[in-house]
Amino acid sequence: MTTYDGTSDPSHQLSNFMSQMYLTDASDATQCRAFPTTLTKTELKWFDSLPPRSVTSFNDLAKNFLARFSIQKDMAKHAPSLLGIKQGDRESIHSYKERFDKACLDIQNRPMEVTIIGLINSLREGPFSHSICKKHPTSLNEVQDQTEKCINMEENSRLGDTSKARFSYPPRDNDKESRKKKTNPQRSP
Repeated sequence: MTTYDGTSDPSHQLSNFMSQMYLTDASDATQCRAFPTTLTKTELKWFDSLPPRSVTSFNDLAKNFLARFSIQKDMAKHAPSLLGIKQGDRESIHSYKERFDKACLDIQNRPMEVTIIGLINSLREGPFSHSICKKHPTSLNEVQDQTEKCINMEENSRLGDTSKARFSYPPRDNDKESRKKKTNPQRSP
Protein backbone atom coordinates (compact mmCIF):
# COMPACT_ATOMS: atom_id res chain seq x y z
CA MET A 1 0.00 0.00 0.00
CA THR A 2 1.34 3.42 -0.93
CA THR A 3 1.82 5.98 1.81
CA TYR A 4 0.09 9.34 1.84
CA ASP A 5 2.49 12.30 1.91
CA GLY A 6 -0.07 15.10 1.93
CA THR A 7 0.53 16.25 -1.64
CA SER A 8 -2.17 14.32 -3.48
CA ASP A 9 -5.93 13.99 -3.24
CA PRO A 10 -6.78 12.40 0.15
CA SER A 11 -9.93 10.80 -1.24
CA HIS A 12 -7.76 8.70 -3.61
CA GLN A 13 -5.66 7.51 -0.68
CA LEU A 14 -8.74 6.70 1.35
CA SER A 15 -10.35 4.86 -1.54
CA ASN A 16 -7.21 2.76 -2.12
CA PHE A 17 -6.98 1.93 1.57
CA MET A 18 -10.64 0.95 1.80
CA SER A 19 -10.27 -1.29 -1.27
CA GLN A 20 -7.36 -3.10 0.37
CA MET A 21 -9.29 -3.49 3.61
CA TYR A 22 -12.32 -4.81 1.75
CA LEU A 23 -10.18 -7.49 0.11
CA THR A 24 -8.88 -8.64 3.49
CA ASP A 25 -12.34 -8.41 5.07
CA ALA A 26 -10.89 -6.33 7.92
CA SER A 27 -13.05 -5.23 10.83
CA ASP A 28 -13.70 -1.58 11.66
CA ALA A 29 -11.21 -1.70 14.54
CA THR A 30 -8.53 -3.24 12.31
CA GLN A 31 -9.07 -0.52 9.71
CA CYS A 32 -8.61 2.15 12.38
CA ARG A 33 -5.36 0.52 13.52
CA ALA A 34 -4.04 -0.10 10.01
CA PHE A 35 -4.78 3.32 8.52
CA PRO A 36 -1.92 5.17 10.30
CA THR A 37 0.58 2.82 8.64
CA THR A 38 -0.29 4.47 5.32
CA LEU A 39 0.70 7.95 6.56
CA THR A 40 4.08 9.68 6.44
CA LYS A 41 5.66 11.84 9.16
CA THR A 42 3.59 15.03 9.01
CA GLU A 43 0.32 13.20 8.44
CA LEU A 44 1.15 10.78 11.24
CA LYS A 45 1.64 13.76 13.58
CA TRP A 46 -1.89 14.84 12.68
CA PHE A 47 -3.18 11.37 13.53
CA ASP A 48 -1.32 11.32 16.85
CA SER A 49 -2.77 14.73 17.73
CA LEU A 50 -6.37 13.47 17.54
CA PRO A 51 -7.96 13.63 21.00
CA PRO A 52 -8.28 10.26 22.75
CA ARG A 53 -11.58 8.48 22.12
CA SER A 54 -12.59 11.07 19.50
CA VAL A 55 -12.73 8.36 16.84
CA THR A 56 -15.40 5.74 17.40
CA SER A 57 -15.38 4.15 13.94
CA PHE A 58 -13.41 4.12 10.74
CA ASN A 59 -16.01 6.44 9.22
CA ASP A 60 -15.12 9.03 11.89
CA LEU A 61 -11.44 8.64 11.10
CA ALA A 62 -12.10 8.94 7.37
CA LYS A 63 -14.18 12.12 7.85
CA ASN A 64 -11.46 13.69 10.02
CA PHE A 65 -8.79 12.73 7.50
CA LEU A 66 -10.71 14.23 4.58
CA ALA A 67 -11.55 17.37 6.54
CA ARG A 68 -7.89 17.92 7.48
CA PHE A 69 -6.33 17.21 4.07
CA SER A 70 -9.12 18.26 1.69
CA ILE A 71 -7.13 21.32 0.68
CA GLN A 72 -4.88 18.95 -1.29
CA LYS A 73 -7.82 17.70 -3.32
CA ASP A 74 -7.26 17.71 -7.06
CA MET A 75 -9.17 20.44 -8.81
CA ALA A 76 -11.66 19.07 -11.28
CA LYS A 77 -10.75 19.85 -14.85
CA HIS A 78 -13.33 20.30 -17.55
CA ALA A 79 -13.32 19.78 -21.30
CA PRO A 80 -13.13 23.51 -22.21
CA SER A 81 -9.73 23.65 -20.47
CA LEU A 82 -8.38 21.76 -23.50
CA LEU A 83 -8.83 24.92 -25.54
CA GLY A 84 -6.10 26.58 -23.47
CA ILE A 85 -3.44 24.09 -24.55
CA LYS A 86 -1.53 25.59 -27.47
CA GLN A 87 1.26 24.18 -29.59
CA GLY A 88 4.47 26.14 -29.01
CA ASP A 89 6.27 28.00 -31.78
CA ARG A 90 9.10 25.46 -31.98
CA GLU A 91 7.25 22.52 -30.45
CA SER A 92 6.98 19.38 -32.54
CA ILE A 93 3.57 17.91 -33.22
CA HIS A 94 4.66 14.79 -31.36
CA SER A 95 5.44 16.60 -28.09
CA TYR A 96 2.32 18.79 -28.42
CA LYS A 97 0.19 15.67 -28.91
CA GLU A 98 1.73 14.03 -25.83
CA ARG A 99 0.98 17.12 -23.74
CA PHE A 100 -2.57 17.28 -25.09
CA ASP A 101 -3.16 13.57 -24.38
CA LYS A 102 -1.97 13.97 -20.76
CA ALA A 103 -4.40 16.84 -20.28
CA CYS A 104 -7.22 14.69 -21.69
CA LEU A 105 -6.56 12.00 -19.08
CA ASP A 106 -7.41 14.47 -16.30
CA ILE A 107 -10.87 15.16 -17.71
CA GLN A 108 -13.71 12.77 -17.03
CA ASN A 109 -16.75 12.54 -19.31
CA ARG A 110 -15.04 14.51 -22.05
CA PRO A 111 -17.13 14.91 -25.22
CA MET A 112 -15.40 13.64 -28.36
CA GLU A 113 -16.28 16.81 -30.31
CA VAL A 114 -14.63 19.06 -27.73
CA THR A 115 -11.50 16.90 -27.80
CA ILE A 116 -11.28 17.10 -31.61
CA ILE A 117 -11.90 20.86 -31.67
CA GLY A 118 -9.41 21.44 -28.84
CA LEU A 119 -6.69 19.47 -30.61
CA ILE A 120 -7.22 21.11 -34.00
CA ASN A 121 -7.72 24.70 -32.87
CA SER A 122 -4.63 24.65 -30.68
CA LEU A 123 -2.25 23.79 -33.53
CA ARG A 124 0.06 26.53 -34.74
CA GLU A 125 -0.24 27.66 -38.35
CA GLY A 126 1.40 25.21 -40.71
CA PRO A 127 0.87 22.43 -43.23
CA PHE A 128 -0.64 20.04 -40.69
CA SER A 129 -3.16 22.52 -39.30
CA HIS A 130 -4.22 23.46 -42.84
CA SER A 131 -4.59 19.85 -44.00
CA ILE A 132 -6.53 18.72 -40.92
CA CYS A 133 -8.89 21.70 -41.14
CA LYS A 134 -9.70 20.91 -44.78
CA LYS A 135 -10.69 17.31 -44.04
CA HIS A 136 -12.99 18.04 -41.04
CA PRO A 137 -12.42 14.81 -39.09
CA THR A 138 -15.53 13.42 -37.46
CA SER A 139 -13.94 10.87 -35.15
CA LEU A 140 -10.99 10.69 -32.84
CA ASN A 141 -9.59 7.81 -34.90
CA GLU A 142 -9.43 10.02 -37.99
CA VAL A 143 -7.60 12.71 -36.03
CA GLN A 144 -5.21 10.10 -34.62
CA ASP A 145 -4.46 8.72 -38.09
CA GLN A 146 -3.81 12.16 -39.56
CA THR A 147 -1.69 13.14 -36.57
CA GLU A 148 0.42 9.98 -36.83
CA LYS A 149 1.03 10.59 -40.54
CA CYS A 150 2.12 14.15 -39.85
CA ILE A 151 4.35 13.10 -36.95
CA ASN A 152 6.03 10.52 -39.19
CA MET A 153 6.56 13.11 -41.93
CA GLU A 154 7.94 15.57 -39.38
CA GLU A 155 10.32 12.95 -37.96
CA ASN A 156 11.48 11.91 -41.43
CA SER A 157 12.13 15.49 -42.49
CA ARG A 158 14.05 16.15 -39.27
CA LEU A 159 16.13 13.01 -39.84
CA GLY A 160 16.73 14.07 -43.44
CA ASP A 161 17.94 17.50 -42.35
CA THR A 162 20.35 16.09 -39.79
CA SER A 163 21.74 13.47 -42.17
CA LYS A 164 22.40 16.14 -44.80
CA ALA A 165 24.16 18.28 -42.23
CA ARG A 166 26.27 15.37 -41.01
CA PHE A 167 27.33 14.14 -44.42
CA SER A 168 27.79 17.35 -46.34
CA TYR A 169 30.37 17.35 -49.09
CA PRO A 170 32.34 20.33 -50.37
CA PRO A 171 31.05 21.80 -53.60
CA ARG A 172 32.51 20.17 -56.68
CA ASP A 173 34.51 22.13 -59.19
CA ASN A 174 33.23 20.97 -62.55
CA ASP A 175 35.91 22.66 -64.59
CA LYS A 176 38.81 20.18 -64.52
CA GLU A 177 40.91 22.38 -66.71
CA SER A 178 40.90 25.20 -64.25
CA ARG A 179 42.03 22.77 -61.52
CA LYS A 180 44.89 21.54 -63.67
CA LYS A 181 46.01 25.07 -64.35
CA LYS A 182 46.04 25.80 -60.64
CA THR A 183 48.07 22.70 -59.78
CA ASN A 184 50.36 22.66 -62.85
CA PRO A 185 51.07 26.19 -63.98
CA GLN A 186 52.46 26.34 -67.51
CA ARG A 187 56.06 27.20 -67.87
CA SER A 188 57.04 29.75 -70.38
CA PRO A 189 59.79 28.66 -72.87
